[in-house]
Amino acid sequence: MPGTPVPRPEAPARFDTSVTLSFAGFNRAWAAWIADRLERRGVTVHHQRWAPPVEQPLEEALGDLTLSPGRVLVLLSDWYVQLGPRSHEEWNRALREVVAPDPGRFAAVSLTTSALPGATSVLDAADLTGIGADEAERRLVARLGLPADSPPDGAARTVPRFPGDVPEVWGGVPRRNIRFTGREGLLPVVYETLHNAGTGAGVVALHGMSGIGKTQLAAEYVYRFGSEYDVVWWVPADRRALYRQKLAELAPELGLSTGVEYGERLRAVRDALRRGDPHSRWLLILDGADEPDQIWDLVPTGPGHVLITSRNPEWSEHNSNLVEVPVYEREESVAFIRRRAPRLTHTEADRLAEVLEDLPLLLDQTAGWLNDSDMSVEEYIDLLAGGIDQDVVSVSGDFPLAFQTAWSILLNKLRDTVPESVDLLRLCSFFAPGSVPVRLLKAIPPDELPARLTGLMNDPLLWNKAIGQLRQYSVVRLESQDVITGDASSGESIYLHRMVHQIVRKGVPDGEQRESADVVRRALAAADPGRPSDTRSWPAYAEITPHLKFADALGSTDPAMHSLVLNCLRYMYLSGEYGAGMKLGARAMDAWRELLGENHPRVWDLSYHYANLLRAVGDYAGTEAIERAAVDHLRAERGAQDLEYLRAAGGLAADLRGLGRYEEAHEMSEWILGAYRELLGEQDSRTLNAQNNLAISTRLLGRYEEALELNRRTLEARRQLLRHRHSWTLYSEINYATDLRLLGRYDEAESLQTQSVRVHSIVMGQDNPQTLRAQHNLALCLYRSGRRSEAAELFTRVLERGERVLGEADPLTMMFAASQSFFAREHGDIDQARATSERTVSGYVGMLGEEHPYVAGTRANHALILRNMGERDQAHHLLEGALTDMGRAVGENHPWTLGCAINASALRNLVGDPESAATLMNAVVTRAIEALGRTHPLTLSARIAHAADLRSLRDLRRADKIESEALDDLAKTLGAHHVHTVSARSRARPYWDFEPQTI
Repeated sequence: MPGTPVPRPEAPARFDTSVTLSFAGFNRAWAAWIADRLERRGVTVHHQRWAPPVEQPLEEALGDLTLSPGRVLVLLSDWYVQLGPRSHEEWNRALREVVAPDPGRFAAVSLTTSALPGATSVLDAADLTGIGADEAERRLVARLGLPADSPPDGAARTVPRFPGDVPEVWGGVPRRNIRFTGREGLLPVVYETLHNAGTGAGVVALHGMSGIGKTQLAAEYVYRFGSEYDVVWWVPADRRALYRQKLAELAPELGLSTGVEYGERLRAVRDALRRGDPHSRWLLILDGADEPDQIWDLVPTGPGHVLITSRNPEWSEHNSNLVEVPVYEREESVAFIRRRAPRLTHTEADRLAEVLEDLPLLLDQTAGWLNDSDMSVEEYIDLLAGGIDQDVVSVSGDFPLAFQTAWSILLNKLRDTVPESVDLLRLCSFFAPGSVPVRLLKAIPPDELPARLTGLMNDPLLWNKAIGQLRQYSVVRLESQDVITGDASSGESIYLHRMVHQIVRKGVPDGEQRESADVVRRALAAADPGRPSDTRSWPAYAEITPHLKFADALGSTDPAMHSLVLNCLRYMYLSGEYGAGMKLGARAMDAWRELLGENHPRVWDLSYHYANLLRAVGDYAGTEAIERAAVDHLRAERGAQDLEYLRAAGGLAADLRGLGRYEEAHEMSEWILGAYRELLGEQDSRTLNAQNNLAISTRLLGRYEEALELNRRTLEARRQLLRHRHSWTLYSEINYATDLRLLGRYDEAESLQTQSVRVHSIVMGQDNPQTLRAQHNLALCLYRSGRRSEAAELFTRVLERGERVLGEADPLTMMFAASQSFFAREHGDIDQARATSERTVSGYVGMLGEEHPYVAGTRANHALILRNMGERDQAHHLLEGALTDMGRAVGENHPWTLGCAINASALRNLVGDPESAATLMNAVVTRAIEALGRTHPLTLSARIAHAADLRSLRDLRRADKIESEALDDLAKTLGAHHVHTVSARSRARPYWDFEPQTI
């Protein structure tokens, strides 16, 4: 019965050999550290988490502790005494009844500076607050009467960090929620799941609906278990670009030597986490990662742990352990409400939890203001049943009725107390959900602000009052925010939960909506760096872009907003954010055509940037239609010497290259370059862009020497005009190295491309499409140079990253797949090569159609796989068709057609037609010498193949002569020990691999 003392067993003779720790879950880190200090002295430690049911009398709960082995060490804290919650009177009564008669059975340490119940003095607690680890340990062992000296830590032991010390690296973590309640069953599940996962697989995704408390649970995990980590880094993950930026900011905290480019920092961070150097005990929290497909490829691997919060259960498909976060258990709801609103009784809290459906966010906000209100719970419940005051707020019908009404009541309360807080909240709803950068708001000139906001923005006291009121009711939270944009600056952000954002936005009156959206648009336009091609500006664009939708940027007629939208699209294109860019571009096309008219100049500007994004994912037919319409209109309206017309024409030339219409593209590229030179001169960046494009058109025609010279001049000019690390300069390095490789100058190509890959990774990041292209070209350089093991690793890594970042159907990914397939055919898994090749051929057919040269080329590659697998007849048939199709697509003298012919002659020999093979190779050698020169690698392969065909016909004299001359030229050109020379000398028949090119 309540109040009846619990019988206690006879006390053991020695208390210093066995101790039971009684602690609140909130103080788990302290329990772990104390246990370690005691165990080092030979004490057996038992853990007993203090969480007595609220219906259990405190005397009974304390009495149960005496059943524990050894002395009971109580970790006194606010949490320990308030769980339930319990009043000081209850504690004083229980301590006098249970502890006072036998004080030697209990000991305590104090972890708080707050006032504790008076009777806790019977525990004679050692104060561990505000001191360092050594002094805390001295006080602990003195309180328990243990020897002061302790054995040294073993070298292999992992020692818990002293809870008063934060991890060496700590960033972005929200303030600890001192009202956190419950989830005591979930926290150990998260802990065990992370720690039981294998290396590289310690990923847990907390999944649940909005407002369920996923972020709060993740934060509590950090504070309870953070002492076990050396690095704790919290990253907003609702948008890929922002996630990459925030993860990159970890680099200087890890002491990594990098430049200011965020691409370099991102690469260094991911590599450091993977290696566990300088820290292997790291915890990364990805908050709000609701779109796994957008960021799962960027989730670090290594010896550390990753904790994700998400509304999306699809994380289970991405090597993540899914932990569902439900609504509160009723006991948790009641305990939380009573902590938030101590004036409420248990029964009142239970009634309130029932009508609010145990949803944590709603319980927090409602209980907070009820505690400050004179309204009774029954009156509040009646108010909920009565519906919403539509004059104050109208919220989405997607939410439960109780939730809608509760919000109406809360906003009424805010309006009555600090009306400016509602104005601020409504203004924030015109930014994207999540972090709202305060500095953008405060940068707006006062004369451009609405009257109701001017005082708020310019009066620090009023601002702090409004923010304080919103924080008090858990409507927002205030976060510190580090911004890296070349110069480091810091500020604050207001974090607005997605559900709060949606409800507040729905309730903004129409007139105020237009006014607030205009304010936010001006703030965003003022933050535009104006340099989307500069990688140093990308973090700023990553921050701005998500807010465009919510500020109705596309509905503005302000030229500054138009420029911002176009710059954001350019940034998305250059940074590889194609999916988000296409969505924004499509919406902008529809909005601006309606707003500005079909032929407004801004619409044609927009069509250029939108087409770039579509072209990047291989929609060449779609982009041709867009660009041709722009070309026709601009030429008719402005003439052939107009710069906007020339830009559109350049886009059309790129579309023609993508469609395989290389002669048309080359002709157009030539006159575009001539026009730019006439209008702007040789050194203007737009002239150099046109020269770059002409080089690409020239390469696609197989005229490699001409392309090399054009790219050499472009590279030199860009290095002078721009900077060595500018993305366009780096792009020219890829092009120049590609031409060197295609001409057989493998060592030069590899040297340049190796250096360029390093700089690409630093400046643009490992996952940027241009970086992937640079790495792919380096893999080809290594392969052609005979460094197969290095090439194998790089081919595999680039393809895997391309598939993760861009998707299997992306043109770059298919280019990577083609290379991986022909490499695996000769030096890897032939079955894997076949499967990859089949996907690649099918992908090109779907994207480009049956008559495109890439289809013919990849079919020629596939025929060689079939040959190696013994399917000679099928391979022969496929290759003959590919040879015919390639000749029809690009001409008989194109290197691609010549390469197909080299492979076709080998198959003709295999199926018993050596005469036809020799005839074909005789013609190929002649055409190759004419097109490429006598010592080009493709020509040399043709000459060696021709000698083999003649030997099959028993024409040994001619075969030996041709072979001897070709071997001499191979040795002079590539070197006597080059793999191609050695292979030819051993009379291994040469083959040719088709390599799709970028357009």
